[in-house]
Amino acid sequence: MTGTEPHKTQQPKHKRNLTRRKVIVAGGAAVAAVGVGGGVAATANAGQTTGTGKGATAKAAGSAAEECYKLTSETTEGPYYIDADKIRRDITEDKEGIPMTLRIKVIDSESCKPIRNAAVDIWHCDALGIYSGYEDASTGGGGGGTPPSGTPSDVPSGTPTGSPPEGGGGGGGGVHEEPTDDERYLRGTWRTDKQGFVTFKTIFPGWYRGRCVHIHTKVHVGGEWTDAGYEGGNTCHTGQFFFDEESVLASAEVEPYSTSTTERTTLEEDTIYDQSGTTGGLLKLKYKKGDIAEGVIGTITVGVDPEATNTGTGDSVQPGASASASAS
Repeated sequence: MTGTEPHKTQQPKHKRNLTRRKVIVAGGAAVAAVGVGGGVAATANAGQTTGTGKGATAKAAGSAAEECYKLTSETTEGPYYIDADKIRRDITEDKEGIPMTLRIKVIDSESCKPIRNAAVDIWHCDALGIYSGYEDASTGGGGGGTPPSGTPSDVPSGTPTGSPPEGGGGGGGGVHEEPTDDERYLRGTWRTDKQGFVTFKTIFPGWYRGRCVHIHTKVHVGGEWTDAGYEGGNTCHTGQFFFDEESVLASAEVEPYSTSTTERTTLEEDTIYDQSGTTGGLLKLKYKKGDIAEGVIGTITVGVDPEATNTGTGDSVQPGASASASAS
């Protein structure tokens, strides 16, 4: 299946949610820059709460210092990370879904200064819950299809033994799953500019069993941009971006999201989102009310510690400790 073919309607076999340690972005050739249509919504700092009305500006100015000293929450890498071989801003590859512009600002959480030339990865499932590279492994919610009939054979008997499987597909614990195919849609890496901004063109993600709607991200610093991509440095942040319930419910009325047969996990029910708002990765979303299909702009500021190593695999290294990074 290519990135431009219609989505499979049969739900793939579920696999455990697993993670691995991969630090470096490598390979791929740069592609033409993609413009941001329709303007960009105001960006909120990590942990920031915006205000309106008289006094809002003064309040924002007075609390700016303490807001910027908040690290954005670290989360698990998930099983479906692939060291980026797509150095690009437009990661859509003609996948069907609500157009989305994602604008991320990366800052040093201690100094509040923007971090330039960082490599930012994002990856997420398509409108029906499938991850590229793992079309036969990720737990999508394809619409339609014919349910099985008859009585199952070879039903296991007795009491199950051992520990239950971990995770819920794409966001829980465990180790990394190796890719099962060569597709790479809805994955990409790009560098931050001198103001710390990076912008991606993608689609509004769908959902799959056990997880709310989300986008994965990594921030790499201290490396070098070459003709082949990005090499060296350390992964200072591994996180996820989340979507408010109102926006997700609006997206669920639009095809192909509306054809999904998978039960959706809400933001409050999700086991990865820490319920801390922007600090936890909650995006600020802007779209035309009543017509989300026209497109969505998502913005967020990510506060990181550039001296830390946070791979999202449980072996993070704090500043001052030794950490090694190898190209892949």
